[in-house]
Amino acid sequence: MLMSLNNYPRIVIGGLAGDSGKTIVSCSLLACLKERGVNIAAFKKGPDYIDAAWLSLFSGKPARNLDTYMMGFHKVKNSFIENAVVDGINIIEGNRGLFDGGDLAGTHSTAEVAKLIQSPVIIILNISKVTRTAAASILGCMKIDSELNIEGVILNQCAGERHKNIVKHAIEDITGVPVIGVIPKLPDNCILPPRYFGLITPEEFEGCFSLLQTMRKEIEDYVDIECLIKIAQKASFISKEDIEENESKECHKRDVIKIGIFRDRSFSFYYPENLEILSKMGAELVPISPAEQSKLDDIDALYIGGGFPETNIIKLSSNKEFIESLKRIIERGLPVYAECGGLMYLAKEIICKGKEFKMAGVLPISVRMYEKPQGHGYCEMIVDSGNPFYKEGTVIKGHEFHYSKIIEPIPEQKTCFSVSKGTGCYHKRDGLIYKNVLASYIHIHALAVPEWADGIFNKANQFKTQKSLEFV
Repeated sequence: MLMSLNNYPRIVIGGLAGDSGKTIVSCSLLACLKERGVNIAAFKKGPDYIDAAWLSLFSGKPARNLDTYMMGFHKVKNSFIENAVVDGINIIEGNRGLFDGGDLAGTHSTAEVAKLIQSPVIIILNISKVTRTAAASILGCMKIDSELNIEGVILNQCAGERHKNIVKHAIEDITGVPVIGVIPKLPDNCILPPRYFGLITPEEFEGCFSLLQTMRKEIEDYVDIECLIKIAQKASFISKEDIEENESKECHKRDVIKIGIFRDRSFSFYYPENLEILSKMGAELVPISPAEQSKLDDIDALYIGGGFPETNIIKLSSNKEFIESLKRIIERGLPVYAECGGLMYLAKEIICKGKEFKMAGVLPISVRMYEKPQGHGYCEMIVDSGNPFYKEGTVIKGHEFHYSKIIEPIPEQKTCFSVSKGTGCYHKRDGLIYKNVLASYIHIHALAVPEWADGIFNKANQFKTQKSLEFV
């Protein structure tokens, strides 16, 4: 099929609320299109790691996050264009309700992203216990923003043929928007496994690929795939924004910098761009499993992303040999950047379900798990004191989502972030410092905080030089 080079066939999958079925439909569509041999790319609106991980699994390539709060509108548009396919279909999964964006104007909503990239929108509508009123919901979406291009509706949680007919005809007659799919209440083997307010990670779910095949078959039975493809192909021409990019520079050093990355079922929250930028600068990324390895590899810096260390806490806690090797090299000055789950791992202990589990003990803090979030949403921090990676005065935009909290009384502990928005570690402070270690609850995106990659790479370079001098 012939397409304009700048057409980027695309659809945004939106909903009226969380748990409307956006992720199931998006993943199923990706699996179905992939089976047909269609070139695909997946995107997730917002900062969500886990939905993006499922989209990556089903598409077979890294799913990119499009977050206008963290990255800004121009960078989001450019990131989409740089990673979208021109000869296939691009699926963008929304988050929350279509117009939900953190403020009254819905500034950073799925609808605003859809308009930014000029994408048709397909609304996933949960019709459990509703019939004709479903049409009012779609009509309301059309009225609230006439610039939004709503091209189709997929009904979810349909109770039967009569239910389908009433809702379908009501929506099409009243709004003129076609219903291109009707999904019944699916069996348990078609449901993505939940945790907290979202899903578990694919790394923790053994039935990933059988689930993929089951969901692909289900979506083929209930959604007009050909119609969806035609809607995606109608998307208008778009081009990149001409903006001054403050990007990290590629390194031309002869010696390779080795940056360790905790990658296993406990630590999986990494934006693809964060790792790609480090690689582009000349780093060799070394995957590390703190649960399985007996000692730390020979590395020049360590990046510990977020995740769920509590899900594998016995193995993490009992691997004393690895912990001791980590502590020894930290004492020598190893640069370590740790986010959320990484902060928890570096604590003295994690208290989970009333039991204490000894952790790395690099930071003199104890962390307790709770049933409800202790920090959730976008955050903004200002670097206000010395640290290994950032210049003072740097403004960091990111997000936090943690069910853990540092227990008071808090020991004397140096911090370098003042929290202007969000929760942070405690008392509106974040960014715990020990030697060349910085640990924080904030998750950052490298396109939003270009200083991050420069800071890690520069410190890794220094530590590599230091190690070479130690053996002279």
